[in-house]
Amino acid sequence: MNLPNKLTIFRIILVPVMVIVPFFNIKGEVLGIPIEYWILDFIFILASLTDKLDGYLARKNNQITTIGKFLDPLADKILVLAAMILLVEMEKLPSWIPVIVLAREFLVSGYRLIAVEKGGNVIAASNWGKLKTVTQMVAIILAYIDLNSFGTCFTGTLSGFSFLLNTLVTIMMITQTIATIFSGMDYMKGAKELMRD
Repeated sequence: MNLPNKLTIFRIILVPVMVIVPFFNIKGEVLGIPIEYWILDFIFILASLTDKLDGYLARKNNQITTIGKFLDPLADKILVLAAMILLVEMEKLPSWIPVIVLAREFLVSGYRLIAVEKGGNVIAASNWGKLKTVTQMVAIILAYIDLNSFGTCFTGTLSGFSFLLNTLVTIMMITQTIATIFSGMDYMKGAKELMRD
């Protein structure tokens, strides 16, 4: 097994590690933010970095494999959805946001299966897809160190840094949700041609 695939598997292994962190009930704070949140954020950032690194190494060293093509997008989906579900459990994120993300991933995966079966080309990621990825990562990273729930900035109860951070998280989450919807619609346009029969 090559290094890019090992990094992908490492990213998948980090997901259950991230999920069990809250069970340890870690006490203490750093800069007023619970240590548990910092640990979760660190794991998510580390896993996200392996995503960039494994793709870069696979292309650079011509080590693109079938299992890598299968595992890499799967690892990304598992990581993002696990991180969002944890945020829902912490009451930092409304459940409708990961539901939209999950629905889009099911639709896109279904489209890709049909495309492969019919010998069609899977369309490349659009600008909406790229925007989704970037805003999703930034939103999740910031949400873990935000002590307030999604949209609290609109209530008028926050000020200073708390207000700025929560506003940024809220805007990024809304942006990634819109980009998720439109990138999914791009895939569905391609799916129409494949499903005409």
